[in-house]
Amino acid sequence: MSNKSMFGLIAALVLVVVGWQSFFVVSQIERGIVLQFGKVVRDDLSPGLHFKLPFVQEAHLFDGRLLTLDTATQRYLTLEKKALMVDSYAKWRIANVQRFYTATSGLRSIAEERLSRQLESGLRNEVARRTLHEVVSGERDQLMADITATLNTSAQRELGIEVLDVRVKAIDLPREVNRSVFERMSTEREREAREHRAKGRELGEGIRADADRQQRVILAEAFREAEQIRGDGDAQAAAIYAEAYQKDPEFYSFYRSLQAYRESFASKSDILILDPDSEFFKYLQGAQRR
Repeated sequence: MSNKSMFGLIAALVLVVVGWQSFFVVSQIERGIVLQFGKVVRDDLSPGLHFKLPFVQEAHLFDGRLLTLDTATQRYLTLEKKALMVDSYAKWRIANVQRFYTATSGLRSIAEERLSRQLESGLRNEVARRTLHEVVSGERDQLMADITATLNTSAQRELGIEVLDVRVKAIDLPREVNRSVFERMSTEREREAREHRAKGRELGEGIRADADRQQRVILAEAFREAEQIRGDGDAQAAAIYAEAYQKDPEFYSFYRSLQAYRESFASKSDILILDPDSEFFKYLQGAQRR
């Protein structure tokens, strides 16, 4: 290979290296800055192909998408000094690339560590201003809106980060408090159960008393109707007996005497001590004379 060819090849390689160092691409999901000797000379680069001075300037690209900061569960105290375990997360993205790079050296880990401290401090302040009921349900949405606004203001000023949303995933009681809370809940439920049982017993006694009263009324009415029917029957029987007696008194007397004999001597163990000349044996004596 001739010297001319060698120089041509070297020149081509130098041009390739210079071109490689001179151009860079910013994608749609990235944010970029250009540094010159460590100083930011261009920031917030738009997506596309960009030029920089080779070996003098350098480009730094960062993730421009919406990112999630998932914090560890922390212990906070409410207005009435009750402890809560709060699990939360934040949605953020880079808003000011130059400020973000200056504050964090472009490292996401540093940015999330500082943002996490700010989120913890903001949540501590917001929870301390509210009662347990307000944190859990009453003002939970307002709490998240307030912490989002506060955190966004401080994060943009200090880190160049825009905080779009802060959400509380879970609110629990500390482990050492759970047992006492469950015991108090169990005691309350037992008290309510006793009240319901007492009301049930009272209602049951009322129902049984009413049923007994209705039973006595029904039996009394039935007995009255039975006595009335029995009285009517006895009156009708007496009328029939009287009518029969009027038709043939002698036969009626004889018939009634036979009934008396039948009922008196129904059992062999029956004993009667009477005078043989008693009126009771009137028809028996007459039968013997015949």
